Amino acid sequence: MEKITFTKEHTYSGSLILVTPEFSLGRIRDRLSLQSIFPNPEMKAPFLPRVSSQPDILLEKQAAEALQGLLADIGCKDEIVAVSGFRTQGEQEKIWEESMAQNGEIFTRKFVAVPGHSEHQSGYAIDLAENSPKIDFICPRFPYRGIFQRFRERMADFGFVERYAALKEGITGIGAEPWHFRYVGYPHSVIMTHEGMALEEYIGFLKNDTGWGRPYIFREAGNWVEITYLSLENNNTRILDVPEGASYQASGTNEGGVVLSLWRETA
Repeated sequence: MEKITFTKEHTYSGSLILVTPEFSLGRIRDRLSLQSIFPNPEMKAPFLPRVSSQPDILLEKQAAEALQGLLADIGCKDEIVAVSGFRTQGEQEKIWEESMAQNGEIFTRKFVAVPGHSEHQSGYAIDLAENSPKIDFICPRFPYRGIFQRFRERMADFGFVERYAALKEGITGIGAEPWHFRYVGYPHSVIMTHEGMALEEYIGFLKNDTGWGRPYIFREAGNWVEITYLSLENNNTRILDVPEGASYQASGTNEGGVVLSLWRETA
């Protein structure tokens, strides 16, 4: 048995963190820097050569590698380009202020996150566009056809979801954004896509319907994954025993909990 320990600090990091109008970067922002997110900021790593020729478009390393794999899988050459990845607080403030001045408050609040509440500041979000001479930075075009639709059809297997889907505005607090994709990791992306859940709904489902000893079971060829929400809202420490032969991943949610995923091989 391997013992793993979770504390309140673990709730502020990982691919499932909520960054929303209700949940700010808060403690996450205190932990974010190019040095902490990207092992070698001097080399602008991770750089996305298949997405953009701009070395300043960055993602968290695991998300960047998954995106590169996804684009290679669909045979993308230069049809898809990156518009925006990781942003600093200052960059988000500039985007917010410029949109308020150019587009007004109603448009800005619909399509631009308040500084400190943007997924782009987490390093797990990417805006993509159809490659064309003129690309709208705030609302880039990413149609539901051709290679763009193939991207959507394959993205869940690589850990991505279309974060702000139509008809989910009342849940996410953000207008539909067909260009904005979020890395949440596998198999969470597959479950969310299959069940039609926004990230808020998925975290809520795990929080209400799972717990230590009563996980959600995701089955795949040769093994299964036990997914469990662990509450750390009262600053309590959780020490758990991982069964022998099981591997695990964990992510904080930024709203008081951690999601633990245990991989087991079938007998």
